[in-house]
Amino acid sequence: MADRIVEDGVAADRGTHTTVVERRSGGGAGMALIGLALLIAVVVGAFYLFNQNARENAKTDAVTSAASSVGDAAKDVGDAAKDAAK
Repeated sequence: MADRIVEDGVAADRGTHTTVVERRSGGGAGMALIGLALLIAVVVGAFYLFNQNARENAKTDAVTSAASSVGDAAKDVGDAAKDAAK
């Protein structure tokens, strides 16, 4: 019996033993899934950070507004004290 070597679809007869060589590739499906999972994680992280920034800005605006109101009230009290002293 002759060797039959199959390599990339080409067969050749040699000797008395049969050897089959097959080359297969993974196709990249696993890498595509890892890439997709990484992309989803980045999008979720970016969404969280943007929302966190918006919440911090809203808090800062609220504190600034409250401080401005307190400052205006203090000015009014000061003006009233000046008027009462006259």
